[in-house]
Order: sequence, then structure tokens, then C-alpha cells
Amino acid sequence: MSRPPGASRHAAELDLLSFNMQVGIGTKRYREYLTRGWRHLLPSLEVQENLARIGDLVAGYDIVGLQEIDAGSRRSGYENQMELLARRGGFSYWHSLVNRNLGHVAQHGLGLLARVRPFAVSEHALPGTLPGRGALLAQFGDPASPLAVVVTHLALTRGSRAQQLVALRRLVAPFEHVVVMADTNCSAGHLRRAPALADGALRVHGERLVTFPSWRPRRGIDHILTSPGMTVTHAEAVDVRLSDHRPVAMRVALPPDVAAGLARPEAVTDTA
Repeated sequence: MSRPPGASRHAAELDLLSFNMQVGIGTKRYREYLTRGWRHLLPSLEVQENLARIGDLVAGYDIVGLQEIDAGSRRSGYENQMELLARRGGFSYWHSLVNRNLGHVAQHGLGLLARVRPFAVSEHALPGTLPGRGALLAQFGDPASPLAVVVTHLALTRGSRAQQLVALRRLVAPFEHVVVMADTNCSAGHLRRAPALADGALRVHGERLVTFPSWRPRRGIDHILTSPGMTVTHAEAVDVRLSDHRPVAMRVALPPDVAAGLARPEAVTDTA
């Protein structure tokens, strides 16, 4: 679905990718959580090679939301993984949000890659039983009619997720045009039944896209939600094993006012 790296972007559509990249660890079976769990703490050549493959994957998209990135600790060789992926994928804009600052051990968080420069970026903590969940909000295009893009990773427990969905709905309430790229840790059906999304301002894609575990996916817990004004022309769970999740890719057709804002010369940063 993605376009070749460096290919021009049609102003009326965007290729989106949401991916829980597990800090670059390419888990291929359940037992590796135990036998190769040390990669969550120490640097690994295998992880560096896998990050290069992730960089090649994201190169085909316009806006990428990433969960479980490392912003520069011992396990990532003290390099911000978002900067590495931006270089590899040819993105001139990137941003990382650290949700859990564990010093040298881990700088765990969320990331955004974009070929269109946002005019505003903000970081937001999310409620829940345990701390460490957040949302990254970027606004693109014309401030009078922006595209609001949120990257987030919701909690494992139902109660905390419900609180976080309420907070996310409030966060995007001022915006007409919204994309949420998330590891929601729950199914599309659960999202559709969530009271916070009952007003229909954020839509869950209709097809069942299974993403977890990547080597034999059975559950669809990774999603890209869109506001009603955007038309989804294609969606898929990408068949790669670069993490314990598979990425979700989506192509959306934009409303004319949003497309016009994104097409402004000062907004486009991709010079590949």
C-alpha cells in the first residue's frame, strides 16, 4: 500500500502507519520474551539491524505514529531511536515523548515521524491506575482547519483504558479533523462500545485487522481512528515481523480544506 521512499505525496491523501515497535526488538515467538528479554535492558546488534528494517518500512508513509520507542538510554546505545528512524526513512521532522524516564535503563515512550511539518506539538499525561501513559498531539496544515494527529498507547486494564479514552476524547474535542494512532490494548468492538466514543466523533475501521502476536496474529489491538470527514480508502495489518505487533497502515482521503493546508510550501518538509 505504501508509496516508494521519496515518491511525491498527493495533497488530497495521506498514507499513515501506526506501529508498536517494542523498542526495535524483533520478537518471533512467545518464549523469546523470557529467553531474549535481556534485549529490553542491554544494547544489541540484532536490535540495531532490526531498527534499520523498521526504518525501511516507515519510509513509505507520510505520517507515522510509534509506540514503545526508546529516546536514548543504555539499551539503545544512548541514541534516540526516533532520530535514527527519521534518518533511515528520509523524514525531516520527528518528535519523541518520554512517558517513563528510567534514566540509563530506559527512556520509554511515543514517537512521531512526518513529512509535513506540524505547526504545534503538545504532550499530555493520561489518567490511570499506574503512571506512565501519555498522548502526543501534533497539529498540521492551516490553523483555521488543522489536522490533529494523536499518538498514544493505552493501558492493559479496562478501567484505566476507559479513563484514558475519556481524556483522549476531551483532548481532540476542539478539532474537526482527527487521526488517532494507537496501541489500544483492546479490540475494535470494545472501542465501538466505549461510552467515550459513543458520539461518533472518532470512527474505528470496520474491517478486522489482526496485529498481535506478529508471528501468528489473533487479536486486533492496534488501531487508527479517524474523524467522519476523512474517507479511508485502504487499511491493512502489514505482514512483517519486526516487533511482537504488526503495524496498521491506512490511506485516507482528506477534506479539501485540510488538503489545501497540508499542500502549502511552508508545511511540506520532505525533500527526498
